[in-house]
Amino acid sequence: MTNVNFRSNDERTDAFMWLAIHGAPFDRDIELAVIDREGPHSLVFPCRRVIGGWIDAETAKRIDVRPTHWREWRDRSQVSGLIS
Repeated sequence: MTNVNFRSNDERTDAFMWLAIHGAPFDRDIELAVIDREGPHSLVFPCRRVIGGWIDAETAKRIDVRPTHWREWRDRSQVSGLIS
């Protein structure tokens, strides 16, 4: 299993813990964490889980991602915590 380290610059982000992807909900916008060639990071747009994969919640287009973790989506202007 790959460990993902999370760094928070704002105590408010600690209330929004990253959760294992297998428990991601189907009924709301969420933030996804992925690990790719550039390392671990979160996507900058809200996503939704759908049967068979994921969509960009803003465009409703399918996206090809293999997320490792999820948390509630929050407006980016309120977020300063990043995955490191």
